Amino acid sequence: MNFFEHQERARRQTRRLIVLFSLAVIAIVVVSNVAILIALGIAAPSTLADGAGIAEAVRQRPMVFAVVSLVVVGVVVLASLTRMAGLRGGGSAVARQLGGVPLPDEGGDFHQRRLRNVVEEIAIASGLPVPEIYVLEQEPAINAFAAGYSGSDAVVAVTRGALDRLNRDELQGVIAHEFSHILNGDMRLNIRLVGVLFGILMLNLIGRRVLLHMPRGRNSRGSAPILIIALLLIVVGWVGVFFGRLIKAGVSRQREFLADASAVQFTRQTAGIAGALKKIGGIGEGSRLTSSEGEEISHMLFGDGFGLSGLLATHPPLLERIRALEPQFRAEQLTSLRAQWRQAPPSGREEDIALGFAEPQAGLPAESERVTVHAEQVAGHVGNPDEADYRLAHDVLANLPAELAEAAHQRDQAPALLLGLLISGRTEVRAAQRATLEGLVAQEWLTSAWQLSERCRDLHPMQRLPLAELAFPRLRRYPRSALMELEQSMSALIHADGQIELFEYALSRLLRVQVLESLDPPRHRGSGRIALMRVRDQAHTLLAIVAQQGHAQFDGAQRAFNAGLARVSPGEHHAYQPPSNWIGALDSVLPVLDELDSHSRSILLEGLTACVGNDGRLSLNELELLRVVCGVLHCPIPPVLFTV
Repeated sequence: MNFFEHQERARRQTRRLIVLFSLAVIAIVVVSNVAILIALGIAAPSTLADGAGIAEAVRQRPMVFAVVSLVVVGVVVLASLTRMAGLRGGGSAVARQLGGVPLPDEGGDFHQRRLRNVVEEIAIASGLPVPEIYVLEQEPAINAFAAGYSGSDAVVAVTRGALDRLNRDELQGVIAHEFSHILNGDMRLNIRLVGVLFGILMLNLIGRRVLLHMPRGRNSRGSAPILIIALLLIVVGWVGVFFGRLIKAGVSRQREFLADASAVQFTRQTAGIAGALKKIGGIGEGSRLTSSEGEEISHMLFGDGFGLSGLLATHPPLLERIRALEPQFRAEQLTSLRAQWRQAPPSGREEDIALGFAEPQAGLPAESERVTVHAEQVAGHVGNPDEADYRLAHDVLANLPAELAEAAHQRDQAPALLLGLLISGRTEVRAAQRATLEGLVAQEWLTSAWQLSERCRDLHPMQRLPLAELAFPRLRRYPRSALMELEQSMSALIHADGQIELFEYALSRLLRVQVLESLDPPRHRGSGRIALMRVRDQAHTLLAIVAQQGHAQFDGAQRAFNAGLARVSPGEHHAYQPPSNWIGALDSVLPVLDELDSHSRSILLEGLTACVGNDGRLSLNELELLRVVCGVLHCPIPPVLFTV
């Protein structure tokens, strides 16, 4: 199953969630009416044993049934909408709800630095935006989750227990597992599930709250009706609790096996994620969270955070997950590990030291190097990173100059770094850019941008966009007004010399997709509903632009366009007509193509890859354009294509 099939599967699960939610509400309405009819003495329990008895009671008191039904549906729907509104902040709202604190932008202890490094490498390797990182400092268990509506507002949260107990390979396996949820479209469904289930649980919560605040002792006279109402709400609410847990179990359980397998495919080793699961079973804290909010997000977690089993379990049994990775593993081994770690709890840092953990720093391909590429290979690789992607991401980040990496991780330096990446190396252009920025940005930003630009000019082209992506999480913390000013300043720099280079366009577009999109997370859809045949003209325009930018000669561009056309519109003939204003045309067609359904996106991507790889080779310049187009179309493309 590839990225596009996963996206379609997530869409089907969303429809399934709506059906299950509707059935749960119907069940709550029926039970509520039965309880009210009995409480008011309108019907006896014996008469309600079958459907005929209920129908007769409703016929006698239709207004009671109508009022109770409307009230129950109103409470459930209003509670769900209110909870969803509270989650508009995206993944950070969920992390803070559980007591998570943002990872420091720089420095920190050994565990924090290791976590930041692992998350950034996996983000770059998978082609996803670098997420915000949170730590649940008060949670000694081993657990983690990813939350958000899209990659641009995603957060990855890890418990303190995971940081302390897991070695680097194990931590990498857990983080890769969470990234697979982002890539597979699970994350958006998970956060919607939180809002939907809150409405189902609302009656139970109201009953418990009323019971908790009821008057006691002498002040309790005349409170019997309130007590009865509270108990009825709790009883009826347990129907919602049951259905809520059942829905979570049905939606999430099998996805955990899939995410485990994806993590193994990504890291190319089972020891990491299997070791993390063994430690969950072997240490006393396991994966159970202490937070009272644990049940609400239990379906998001890496490990079972609430302790339910059987039909209502949100995760497969731990031993089954381990055996899926290591078929020879036995329950006796887990018992032995539990006894061993009871005497000496595992320490991730000590294990890293004992293993002599160190990764070689490889070089990067030459700027002029061209690589072989195949259309089907690229389409199948989207959202499906592997070990080679991880190695290349490590090499890209490990070879970054320390000064630039430090600037990317500082909130006050991140805007200046983006400006520095756009400052030209040509003296006459730099003068024009400086004059443009004077009075447009704060003096400290201007000074820092000029200093950083000296180092940015020495960067390998493969490092420029990843460096910017390291800075994006810091930029997401700025208010909308500051981000708008930064975008305007970047636009002024880009236009200062009267022409726009491909990298300049790529950086400005990725800023919009990975940063500005996070200002309103729920607006982004995982995939649209439009079929490719309805937007063929826009697809042909995109192919013409890609062919034009990848080939200096008209004949070569025409051949590239025809190769892409054969994939997108097989059997049809269209003249190659590149637009005179390629930037304006690209800005016009990309939002339309972002509404394509998953299958159509896959076909379009194959067409784009056939276009840029028509001559059997792919330059870094062509791949940069392909990457930004895929970024705007929300198709995460790993960097391994440089070395295919």
